[in-house]
Amino acid sequence: MFLLVGLGNPGSKYQANRHNAGFMAIDAIAEAQGMPSFRSKFQAEVTEGRLGRERAMLLKPQTYYNEAGRAVQEACRFHKIPPEDVIVFHDEIDLAPGKLRIKKGGGLAGNNGLKSIAAHLSPDVWRCRIGIGHPGHKDAVTHHVLRDFSKEEREGWLDEMLARMGPAAEHLLPLTEENTNRFISSVLQPPKPKRDKPITPKPEAAANEKPQEKPSAFDALKSLLPKKD
Repeated sequence: MFLLVGLGNPGSKYQANRHNAGFMAIDAIAEAQGMPSFRSKFQAEVTEGRLGRERAMLLKPQTYYNEAGRAVQEACRFHKIPPEDVIVFHDEIDLAPGKLRIKKGGGLAGNNGLKSIAAHLSPDVWRCRIGIGHPGHKDAVTHHVLRDFSKEEREGWLDEMLARMGPAAEHLLPLTEENTNRFISSVLQPPKPKRDKPITPKPEAAANEKPQEKPSAFDALKSLLPKKD
């Protein structure tokens, strides 16, 4: 089994926050893949199903963002899921809005949710970084991530990205560099429009020209008779 984790804060107060981009990604995948309703388990909301040929659990920790590692650890211990089979979806201020990157392990870049997962499980999990942009000054980061996505952001890139992310998740597993790159391409590159077969226009008759009628069988026989002088 693979584990897909979304980082965010529980409750309607935080539902539309930029910091809840990870929750939004998990919800989009669950809906597009027809998974059952989320249920409470492992200090989280979880659902299970298949992504392509692989069995997967989707998990949204209810411990708040900074303590997400506790829920991830419980789920991994129960199902014996190794860190290399875990991917965490989270917001990323160091990526421009609408950008998407996936990597395995690496630095934690001050993300307290990733720090918690590293402390309780391992730093060597996969990470899907969803760009939300930087506010410009470090003192404004908390205010920035805990504010709702603007209408312009949702209509400009977020809703479309989430709509593509759900169906594209079937390309994600098993977690390899090739599959994660294919997932990103499916999300960020719109499908090419299908070309309809060109229709050759029929030549139009002249405005005053009457269509020619085919000669009847009687007229054909009549033309063969000898003409009278």
